[in-house]
Amino acid sequence: MENQTPPNEPVEQPTAAPAPAQAGAAGAVGAAGGAAAPVDSAAAPTAGPTTNTTDQQKLLPQQQLQPSQSHEIQSAQASAQSQQPIPNQQSSAAKQRPRAMARDRYNYQSLGASLNSSVKQARVLMVGAGGIGCELLKNLVLSGFAEVHVVDLDTIDLSNLNRQFLFRQEHIKKSKALVARDVAARFNPNVKIVAHHTNIKDSEFTVPWFKNFSIVFNALDNLEARRHVNKMCLAADVPLIESGTTGFNGQVQVIKKGVTACYDCTPKETPKSFPVCTIRSTPSQPIHCIVWGKSYLLNEIFGVSEDESAFDHSDDAENVHEIEELKKESDALKKIRDAVGTDDFPQMLFDKVFNSDIERLRSVEDMWKSRRKPESLQYEAVYTQATDAVASKDQILVEDQRIWTLEENLVVFKDSLDRLSKRMLELKKAKDPAGPEPIITFDKDDADTLDFVASSANIRSTIFGIDRKSRFDIKEMAGNIIPAIATTNAIVAGLCVLEAFKVLKGDYDQGKEVFLTPFAPARLLAPDTLRQPNPECPVCGVLNTSIKVDFSRATLKDVVEDIVKDQLGFGEKEFVVNNVVGVLYDADEMDNLTKKLSDLGIKGGSFLTVIDEDDDEPFVNVVINIEESAIDEKDKPVKADFEGRPEIPRRPKKSAATNGEANGALRNGTNGSQPSLDMESKGLKRTHPGDDTPVAKKAKIATEGDDIVVVQDAGGAIIIDDD
Repeated sequence: MENQTPPNEPVEQPTAAPAPAQAGAAGAVGAAGGAAAPVDSAAAPTAGPTTNTTDQQKLLPQQQLQPSQSHEIQSAQASAQSQQPIPNQQSSAAKQRPRAMARDRYNYQSLGASLNSSVKQARVLMVGAGGIGCELLKNLVLSGFAEVHVVDLDTIDLSNLNRQFLFRQEHIKKSKALVARDVAARFNPNVKIVAHHTNIKDSEFTVPWFKNFSIVFNALDNLEARRHVNKMCLAADVPLIESGTTGFNGQVQVIKKGVTACYDCTPKETPKSFPVCTIRSTPSQPIHCIVWGKSYLLNEIFGVSEDESAFDHSDDAENVHEIEELKKESDALKKIRDAVGTDDFPQMLFDKVFNSDIERLRSVEDMWKSRRKPESLQYEAVYTQATDAVASKDQILVEDQRIWTLEENLVVFKDSLDRLSKRMLELKKAKDPAGPEPIITFDKDDADTLDFVASSANIRSTIFGIDRKSRFDIKEMAGNIIPAIATTNAIVAGLCVLEAFKVLKGDYDQGKEVFLTPFAPARLLAPDTLRQPNPECPVCGVLNTSIKVDFSRATLKDVVEDIVKDQLGFGEKEFVVNNVVGVLYDADEMDNLTKKLSDLGIKGGSFLTVIDEDDDEPFVNVVINIEESAIDEKDKPVKADFEGRPEIPRRPKKSAATNGEANGALRNGTNGSQPSLDMESKGLKRTHPGDDTPVAKKAKIATEGDDIVVVQDAGGAIIIDDD
């Protein structure tokens, strides 16, 4: 590593610029693995006279001073020192010098002239300004990256403040991207930070826009957005550094088109959903009872009836009678809902869901042939035993990591109902007569709803012989979160910058996929060589190309005839063209050929996927990025963004999943799933990269279903910081 003074730079070192309090990982790139800023010698006060005791002891006997002489000399030294400038006081020239100059000097010495120059010219994109994002932005700014763009749609919440150190109390409800920009700019005013308070999936962020960056950093908390950025970086051929943390574990992965595996090269573990009959009738795990309290009971009483999205209805046909009974229970709860705010309301609800509903289940003998029958509860009987719990209610609510007894859960159940009822009555009182009915929804940081879900889930667990959980554990499970550790975020953010240095040098051979495993017997960090691309990956195992389109004239036929058949070489092949909506063209579906692309919902930034359906050595999928362009009227309305006919690779033959693929969910921080890589064998079309479900043939109309609310427990795949 070079260690020389950069030309035309002053040698004097100014005092370090003040940084905001609680600056996460300490120092310039302390967490990032770079050189920490050396301590300014001018900042260290001198300790006493220049001649120390040891020097005085070396004097010859005849040179020893008498007490009076020693006193006179010490007085003279003190007088001389008082006339010298105080070391901490800087000259006017030093005060006028930019504070970032010394930091740039340190970066130059640490990185060397070539790499430091690359860093100072780099334009990078950071997606996500949460737990990892705050640490990463600080590292990028202090490392001297020339321009950093930050994209985040989220706003700051109270629960973020314990680890997202760029944010303070006064920032709550403000944009994370905008606040992060303003605060991080204080670390290094010479770095340009551009904030985008919007969704990275918005149409403004096209492939050409991604091409403007040297590196993209992912600091996201959801599967869909991470897969989208992965797809866009592959299409733009821009290196992506993917990162994730879960508790004390973390990971950093470098993704480069054609060089390394991408985010979707390994299947991700599927999020869990539960059959409605399991949740409502035959729970066997704590998570079943938690989902019941959160997605069913809370919504029936204070929210929108029946949050069906949390339930799997695929087996409903086999349980028609039970489903009908469950609907009757829901209707009965709607009547109890009218009693909200009355003194009898808690007991009415308790007797309904923990007594009469349980007795009905017990009467279905076939349901309990191979499992334990639930035991119903009587409100009066339990409440009579809860005298001590009633007296210590406040203490119970504080002890959220202790598993409450049945009686304590009843006290919390009643107390939370009182609080929620009061809130509901106040909402109704303030309601606009023309507005919708007020509702209360679950929030892991809302003590009232959390107490209700925790207590009701634990009471139900007791009835079915399931282990109860502490409120702390239930908060994690109900909120689909894993505790975020600030130091883990700092370490992972530092690793991101270290890998970025290798990317800027083009040194992918030295790049690593790094795993943070604090409980491993060998060491904290476990680096691994970068994996090769999976040839069967439906996202990076494709040919990416672009075309320019005049939407005022272009039809689907223009794309099929001029681009796909002529310039891509599919003329003699049987093929399919689809997009996120479904199949737009195949040999049996030609109705769309005369339609304008704009009428088919295709716009700038859209993707079309061409699928070769030949059985004999078919091409890999070709993904076409659509770019809007003003094309001369004399020319055709579509124009290829490439010259000549590209060489399209052949689709590899199917192979058995490797161990790496089978365990892929553990190799990459994620909280979702990936489509099967073997759709053709199931009679389904291969999907457009980024789609979550197989595309049925001849789908013409874009429809958007409700988002599926799924539940994950601690045994699921890695989930990053809850932002």
